[in-house]
Amino acid sequence: MMNTRSTSFCLNASAALLSAAVALAAHADEKTLYIGMNGGNMEKTYTQEVFTEFEKANNVKVVVVPGTSSEILAKAQANKDNPQMHVMFLDDGVMYRAVSMGLCQKLDETPTLAEQYPAARMKGDMAVGVNMGMTGLAYNKKMFADKGWAAPTSWLDMADPKFKGKVVFQSMPSSTYGLHAFLMLNRIEGGSEQNVEPAFDKWDSTVGPNVLEFIPSSSKIAEMVQTDEAALFPLTPTAVASLQAKGIDVGYVQPKEGAPLLMVSECVIANNSEPELSKKLADFLLSKDAQAKALAFGKLLPTNAHTPATAETKDLLAQMDTYMKSAIALDWDSINALRPEWNKRWNRQIEQ
Repeated sequence: MMNTRSTSFCLNASAALLSAAVALAAHADEKTLYIGMNGGNMEKTYTQEVFTEFEKANNVKVVVVPGTSSEILAKAQANKDNPQMHVMFLDDGVMYRAVSMGLCQKLDETPTLAEQYPAARMKGDMAVGVNMGMTGLAYNKKMFADKGWAAPTSWLDMADPKFKGKVVFQSMPSSTYGLHAFLMLNRIEGGSEQNVEPAFDKWDSTVGPNVLEFIPSSSKIAEMVQTDEAALFPLTPTAVASLQAKGIDVGYVQPKEGAPLLMVSECVIANNSEPELSKKLADFLLSKDAQAKALAFGKLLPTNAHTPATAETKDLLAQMDTYMKSAIALDWDSINALRPEWNKRWNRQIEQ
């Protein structure tokens, strides 16, 4: 006859085995969704603070495929017939291209979608903004203080001879920041999104001589500020706040000529392997709670008009309201139609 101690041991062992079996079964049922987005602050914020609630509620793992908007688009296009991602975040101009390529599926009309600012909803609800911003000028505050320079006020400050070899410019073909800065310089010289001749013609006599390096993305900015290589560079308030959080002494200014609106948008990738779960994730990321976390932890500004402000974020939201008054919406239809030729000319004439 089995004694009490043996019986207890067997029961505990059975319970442990049952618990392990349940855990294994649950893990086996867990699905994985892949989402393309920028790395760095955005990836860290969403991975550590935003996705966790959705993952627990839906027994799913959300995995980030990091890259620039152009890189994410290229991956989606290359796998159009057999998508490897389920949702993607792209800068708004790149998202217009993705929609035109048939890479996105229409979003469902939900109460959460209805809460978005009207400007965030792209044509036909094929994509929608997930956080807002604009491209202005950032500067190395320590260098400016050491040199006795006043903070910049205009896009044309990048052409000031005192900044020779101190301007860092993101490559236009690969970066929205670089494209935005180029188009604002073009507007100042009398051009438009249909005509960029003025910027190309004036480049060598304005900003060109001051550029230290063309960089494919902004990942090198932190290092170049800390080594005092970079004085001025196009950037967003969110990216500047992220650098400041790391102790890097940079500032943001909204140039007097205005700053191009930069909205990071999301879409559910057409024909992906988990269409309903993907739509559910996309809708969750638009919710006021998800966007409040993205704002609090990543300084990512919301597109949901009902996102609550906290004591820590109310000033940031108020500042963004001020910036939005001089934000400029660009003509993306014209830009996307002409950009391939611009890129060729840029590579041939400017970034050789």
